[in-house]
Amino acid sequence: MGLFSKDIKTMDDLFVHQLQDVYYAEKQILSALPKMIDKATNPSLKQGLQSHLNETETHVQRLEQVFEMHGAEIKTTKCPAINGIIEEANDVAGDVEDKQVLDAAIIASAQAVEHYEISRYGTLVAWAKQLGRADCAAVLEQTLREEKSADTKLTSLALGGVNRAAA
Repeated sequence: MGLFSKDIKTMDDLFVHQLQDVYYAEKQILSALPKMIDKATNPSLKQGLQSHLNETETHVQRLEQVFEMHGAEIKTTKCPAINGIIEEANDVAGDVEDKQVLDAAIIASAQAVEHYEISRYGTLVAWAKQLGRADCAAVLEQTLREEKSADTKLTSLALGGVNRAAA
């Protein structure tokens, strides 16, 4: 089903489609994060990525909860955006030999993922509220807060020395 598919007729259909999209994205992130953790050399970065891997497992569970609360089938729909972000992260990381520069590249890639997730969860929260689903919105807002916090932590790592070491 494409974004402008004839299968999307209502705001509710659009909401469910977006849930399926971000559910797919979170599952792809679960697969990609261990590779980033393995490549990272900065101990704080490794620890932060590991912590976010654990959070991402919770994000998947919350999405499943929202599907159930909303009475929608738990399933994914392919998300070309997250596939592209992850592919680019893999390409960049594969080209960097200097470990300090690699850490800076990992942070940049992780932030691209976080920014994508922040945009999706922000949209889902707004749509859930519009659909009168404050219960779903509250669950999604928990994840939105954690995604924003992860982005802030990555910025702190970058500005706190990783970028300087890479330069």
